[in-house]
Amino acid sequence: MAKLPSLVPPPVELPERVADLRAEVRAFLAEERAAGAWRPRADTWLSGWDERFSRALAERGWLGMTIPTEYGGHGRGALDRYVVTEELLAAGAPVAAHWVADRQIGPSLMRFGTEEQRQRFLPGIAAGEVFFGIGMSEPDSGSDLASVRSKAEWVDGGWELTGTKVWTSGAHHAHAFFALVRTSPKDDTNRHAGLSQLIVELDSPGVTIRPIPLLTGAHHFNEVVFDKVFIPDTRVLGEVGQGWHQVTSELAFERSGPERYLSTFPLLVALLQEISTGELDAGRRRDLGGLVSRYWTLRRMSLAIAGALEAGQAPELAAAVVKDLGTRFENEVIDASRLLLSIPPDPGAESGYARLLAEAVLHAPGFTLRGGTNEILRGIVARGLGLR
Repeated sequence: MAKLPSLVPPPVELPERVADLRAEVRAFLAEERAAGAWRPRADTWLSGWDERFSRALAERGWLGMTIPTEYGGHGRGALDRYVVTEELLAAGAPVAAHWVADRQIGPSLMRFGTEEQRQRFLPGIAAGEVFFGIGMSEPDSGSDLASVRSKAEWVDGGWELTGTKVWTSGAHHAHAFFALVRTSPKDDTNRHAGLSQLIVELDSPGVTIRPIPLLTGAHHFNEVVFDKVFIPDTRVLGEVGQGWHQVTSELAFERSGPERYLSTFPLLVALLQEISTGELDAGRRRDLGGLVSRYWTLRRMSLAIAGALEAGQAPELAAAVVKDLGTRFENEVIDASRLLLSIPPDPGAESGYARLLAEAVLHAPGFTLRGGTNEILRGIVARGLGLR
């Protein structure tokens, strides 16, 4: 019987150099909280838009960490960046403004972008001044990216783009996004052929951004409509027709990070703080121990992928595994919290456990959908293992 491929890269240990970095980030976060600059929230990498906070991180060299210095970055490794993002997420800090740009746009520009594109966007990303969204999902497509219907037709000097993208977080604030679109007719024998990525600047004529409110009334999702938007040749990312290869490489960054299991971590901390004031019976200790041990396992898996990214690899299969397991864990933290404590969720609370629980409950439906549904991810894993 043929040996199955490994699902996750070999484990890695954080280098000693990052201990001081972690301490610096913790000290900064403690100072910010003491000043009342923000309060911990659940799912802040999607909903916590705070451009001041992003610029403060940039001033300390904590944005664009893996971008080379010649493009305004800091030339550090993926493990250094991992430590910073882990601390920010664990604290429930407001990181949404820079998140997409720093997580995946910067690395994609370094891998596929032209020199002009790098010079145009990377310094602003590293400075916390240029923000991006993600232009993948479309109406009626779900997680089936190969079925996208937005199309770009060749015109003199560039492309004319028509179509719609949905669930675009932060598009009403962002400066641009990468749009996966069809640039040649669909080929029934190869659904992934004929797709390309375009860099769409969101203030371009013909772009309309419409809000999609959450259950809470909050607004960070959007529908983005293109009505004959002109995209110059200089804004094609990579090669025309290679969009599928490029976007799956990008997903390794999108799916594997600590945000895939830390969205409800501030709630887990608040739960432990509430429970620690009383006696814990054997059942409670078992349930809490199960959550903490699963968190630690997911952290080791995600850290292994960060190590692979630092080594120049693109572990798409491992990223799918971490996202599947991590987003289910995030929901289980909510379920355990509701079973272990009788404190009801309260979205009107100023702060604390009740507020965090309410935020987590309202955001939970998206955990296993964004970045690819769990069903799609399991199909990717099965295919990667040669099982389908």
